Amino acid sequence: MTHSEKHRPQIVVGLVATPPDHPARVAARLTAELTGGLVERVDADVRWTVREGWGEVAPRRDGGVEALLDDLARRRAEDQWDVAICLTDLPLHVERLPLVAQTSARRRVAVLSLPALGLHQLRAARAAVPDLVSRLLTDASDQRVPRAHWAPADLASRVPAVHRVVGEADAGELSYVASRFTGRVRLLTGMVRANRPGRALLGLSKLLVGAFGTAAFALTTDTVWQMGAALGGLRLAVIMLLGLTALVAWLVIAHDLWEKPSRESPPELARLFNLGTILTLTLATALSYVVLFAGTVLVGALLIDTSVLEQTLQRPVDVTDYLTLAWITSSLATVGGAIGSGLENEETVRAAAYGYHPKPDGWRDEKDGQSHNRR
Repeated sequence: MTHSEKHRPQIVVGLVATPPDHPARVAARLTAELTGGLVERVDADVRWTVREGWGEVAPRRDGGVEALLDDLARRRAEDQWDVAICLTDLPLHVERLPLVAQTSARRRVAVLSLPALGLHQLRAARAAVPDLVSRLLTDASDQRVPRAHWAPADLASRVPAVHRVVGEADAGELSYVASRFTGRVRLLTGMVRANRPGRALLGLSKLLVGAFGTAAFALTTDTVWQMGAALGGLRLAVIMLLGLTALVAWLVIAHDLWEKPSRESPPELARLFNLGTILTLTLATALSYVVLFAGTVLVGALLIDTSVLEQTLQRPVDVTDYLTLAWITSSLATVGGAIGSGLENEETVRAAAYGYHPKPDGWRDEKDGQSHNRR
């Protein structure tokens, strides 16, 4: 460190992820570049130090954002950080509006709700976190940095999810909320993004195996060929939707993925968790269906000769008939997939539940300066 650097004020920013699942992945990416963002957008004459840490695997839900702010304030004081930012995947609300972020100058902490940012959460967090740090230091009258020359409402121009600001600006207790309709849509898509549908899709590998087995057997049955030819597109679509709905329902019931309201989980939060779980499973099963359909088309084209299919249907056939056959076969095979899902690893399937977070292994928490195993 040079002589000039020693005389520059140092500000330590703590970046805490709770729970240490999806938020920790965002925090890890953000930590690597946050120092540069603070130099560029807050103050270049400060020695910025960013510390990364874990929050609780199961953060308190009943206290809402205030509980998170209190927990974060204790962590900030224990670790002697100047300010702290919490990244969470909890869907939070203020005045029945989705909460994007909240700052507390008194506690020198802020919370950023990742689902409220929508699909592009890392990009939005890059824009929001330096501004939240700047606002905290300004509202706390920290003399080491110049006052921010932007009003709290200006954050909406840099973070599209923010619609307006509520709270006491003089006291530094500010809530950045989303709009009622667009904000709720963005919140739901952000919840699905945070719940990682790709993980749910990979976790249902045995479901696909069971469905492929059922589809292969159904392809050898000429009764199924005749059913496919006799049913119209509307009835085939209804059968497909019923099959997918039954599969999602079976996954929820068989693996106990339904969040029940309790003292820790208020009814509104439980409803959001269940909606996030259902949307995640619906997307994962729909993608599984597409994979199953593509595989069934390929297998059907290889196994069923055109002349044999024409003899059964008593008419000329073309590619449409093979697609229709794959359609009805895939829909019926989803029932076999539901049976196969009962063989899945319970931990893998439960990860699709929005309110469930498996205990992480090896996430780096700088509280003790080393990696931890919290299993």
